[in-house]
Amino acid sequence: MKDLFRRKPVARAVAEADGEHALRRTLGAWDLTLLGVGAIVGAGIFSSVGQMAAGSDTHPGAGPALVLSYLLTGLACGFAAMCYAEIAALVPVAGSAYTYAYVALGEIVAWVIGWDLIIEYAIGNIYVAQSWADYFRSFLAGFGLDFPPWLATDLQTASHTPAIAAVAPHLGGVVLAFNLPAALIVGLLTVLLVVGIRESARFNAVIVGVKLVLVTGFVAVGAFFIEPAHWRPFAPNGFRGIWTGASLAFFSYIGFDAVSTAAEETRDPQRDMPRGMIASLLICTVLYVTTAAVMTGLVPWRELGVGDPLARALRLVGLEKLATVMSFGALIAVTAVLLVFQLGQPRIFLAMARDGLLPPVFARVHPRFRTPAFGTVLTGLFVAVMASILTPDQALELTNIGTLFAFVLVALGVMALRRHEPHAPRAFRCPGYPFTPLAAIASCLWLMAGLPASNWVRFAVWLAIGSVIYFGYGRRRSRLERR
Repeated sequence: MKDLFRRKPVARAVAEADGEHALRRTLGAWDLTLLGVGAIVGAGIFSSVGQMAAGSDTHPGAGPALVLSYLLTGLACGFAAMCYAEIAALVPVAGSAYTYAYVALGEIVAWVIGWDLIIEYAIGNIYVAQSWADYFRSFLAGFGLDFPPWLATDLQTASHTPAIAAVAPHLGGVVLAFNLPAALIVGLLTVLLVVGIRESARFNAVIVGVKLVLVTGFVAVGAFFIEPAHWRPFAPNGFRGIWTGASLAFFSYIGFDAVSTAAEETRDPQRDMPRGMIASLLICTVLYVTTAAVMTGLVPWRELGVGDPLARALRLVGLEKLATVMSFGALIAVTAVLLVFQLGQPRIFLAMARDGLLPPVFARVHPRFRTPAFGTVLTGLFVAVMASILTPDQALELTNIGTLFAFVLVALGVMALRRHEPHAPRAFRCPGYPFTPLAAIASCLWLMAGLPASNWVRFAVWLAIGSVIYFGYGRRRSRLERR
């Protein structure tokens, strides 16, 4: 039983990162900040913001009080970001929370969080890809073109379209739908990520510039069309709506976590990782709060439960051309989120395979491009296929609970490493210790409690599947076990 909690020494984790599977160090603090903004400002502000305001069958909407939801989530993320910054500077290798848990809490905890991060990155990207497809259709609609629903939607939505509903009885009630736009964009980005991290970072920098212009433009123009009456009642579902909105809003903030997966490709991670994480979080909190305030002031909050809420809000106030521009801009913005999330997942696989917990093929680095090519391609295939199967609500809720759980374990890891490695040089120390990690743990658990009960069931099933894989494969092949 004791071997389940065997820890990897910090020095060994850093040394292994410079071995035969080493990645190319090319990123600076500015690159990391842009990667963070690229991941944070995307589907969370262009898509899920509408569902959080309007609610759904599984959760109440926050209404105009969504601005408070974002502030609460931003506070919780601020505590977690401080913890991430300290541990990322101390252990600047690929793997994010998985690696941090391995050196701080032990192998079984590392496996749990590594398995959990698949929910955060791969399943989170399913939702993002679905959002991209929604905005693609909205953009085409601005030119009077109607993309076939069964080629750009999930199974549940396709079965309710008139054309598909007419055919379904003759197919025994079984309807096959395929999200073609989502699959195509995921495929293109997968190729880009295989080619190289430097090229991906440059592409991301261009997209981030476009999306920042787009969001600030929406706020500036929309402010002239605000109807204060739409802000009343401010919190239509009371504190429960704000609480649930904050829990779901966590999806919008996980970009700074994705920054930590690029630690091994950063030139000076001890200095640049904390700067990139904290700067991206501060920039995006301001953007989220102002966008939510303008959006809910433009139209009644109940009208926003769609996949392209910003474009819909502009159309409802008569700004049809601007709505088309917003749809095009959102395509670009959400592309950056897809890029960063697709970047993160293969590097989690890489770290787990280095430790023997996954097959060695995941640790292979392309001899020319120095990227984890196999894991990148596998992740792309998974996201492309599942974008046609999972509903957006299922993907969003699963991503949130997985991310929150990871943040709890990272905060615990900071406290554990202060005890296990008290004299290790720390380029960045979490301010307000131990209050800050304790506050991160408490706030994340509080947000997890606000998620629907069905989400907890899916999360438990996912962890159970992961446990079977670990005890059947990973535990016996662990590098620490062999040593």
